[in-house]
Amino acid sequence: MGGNIRFVNTESEHRYELYVGGIQAGFAEYVLLPGRVEFVHTQVEEQFEGQGLASKLAMFALDDVRARHLRVVAKCPYLARFIDRHPLYQDLLFAS
Repeated sequence: MGGNIRFVNTESEHRYELYVGGIQAGFAEYVLLPGRVEFVHTQVEEQFEGQGLASKLAMFALDDVRARHLRVVAKCPYLARFIDRHPLYQDLLFAS
């Protein structure tokens, strides 16, 4: 995987963004609701697939949600599977 990796929460766009070598390689879109973040879509550009970047983006986003003392609603299929497979993040799920 070439280049440096950088993550940004672009709140104005409601997206956690992933950059590789200065190029936007992916994002996780969300809706901010009272006390929770609802993830609706995660995408990694085709040229960056297969490098584990979606997992790194998910971890960054979920760690940020935890630091902000919020909960998660995982409407995005990728994030839902990621949380299901990583017990460390299951406590973040919003119980309706």
